[in-house]
Amino acid sequence: MARSPTIDYHLSDRDANVHVGVWDNSLEPVLTVEPGEVVRFECRDAANGALDVQSTLDNVLKKPSNGHPLTGPVRIEGASPGDVLTVDLLSFQHKGFGTTYFYPGERDAGLLPMDFDTGGLHVWDLEGDVGRFVDGIEVPLDPFPGVIGVAPATPGEHSTIPPRRVGGNLDVKHLTAGSTAYLPVEVDGALFSIGDCHGAQGDGEVCVTGIEAPMWVTVKFDVISDRDLSAPQFSTTGPYSPFAADEPMYATTGIADELMVATREAVRAMIVHLTDRHGLSRAEAYMLCSVAVDLKINQVVDAPNWTVGAYLPERIFPDVD
Repeated sequence: MARSPTIDYHLSDRDANVHVGVWDNSLEPVLTVEPGEVVRFECRDAANGALDVQSTLDNVLKKPSNGHPLTGPVRIEGASPGDVLTVDLLSFQHKGFGTTYFYPGERDAGLLPMDFDTGGLHVWDLEGDVGRFVDGIEVPLDPFPGVIGVAPATPGEHSTIPPRRVGGNLDVKHLTAGSTAYLPVEVDGALFSIGDCHGAQGDGEVCVTGIEAPMWVTVKFDVISDRDLSAPQFSTTGPYSPFAADEPMYATTGIADELMVATREAVRAMIVHLTDRHGLSRAEAYMLCSVAVDLKINQVVDAPNWTVGAYLPERIFPDVD
């Protein structure tokens, strides 16, 4: 899936090239490029380097919570408010490890904070296109940027946590190599930033993290002036499942008159399935749901109840071919 383009600029993750936790259109660009040029970004992980292969849950609980570290902003010459910035995602390269973690329930983060009094952590060994979990479970890697966006027009600092009209913390797992993101431009030069890379993630990212990993990301920019977008769009070839093909799945459902309630019930049922049938601890099951289980809205027309499914690929387990 990855291409080998001619790279015009390399942008490292040194402090001068990184802004943390905010979008702000007053930030000075760290690089200016022309449409058609290619930039290789070095991106820190979501924990801003606070976690490594030796980390424990205690390190997770003590790490600063300052928001996402983003490499940028990069100014694209000729981009003006009302234009669309196209970002071709050409290649990703991880650095050999990643982390998945969740916080104690008192922090009220993730889909099920009320179900977990204590937090959890798994440090992943990433090799090639595979991430290794527990008990021989292997998750295919299809890296993507959790955060990809441009500066908003509204002055001041804006948190990187929620996604926005101009992009940001989209957490769309299909923005893999070969995909193109289309971002509405609100300020001169667009002021593009990127980070929060994931080695893999289930649709939902339910425990609040995917496989968080530092990476290099190579992108190509262009500007479209005859197209109007109200929110980000993208073109992609997937993957739409962890093995990028139709494959055996095990699914649980949640049925309720509120979509978030139905979502919680579907994930709770999957956690029970993973603990009862595959011997995982509840914490391990929750993290695996965040990394490899895809949530789908099965129906929203049969009032008063809606159906949400949680889909688990069976081939991640070592005893399934």
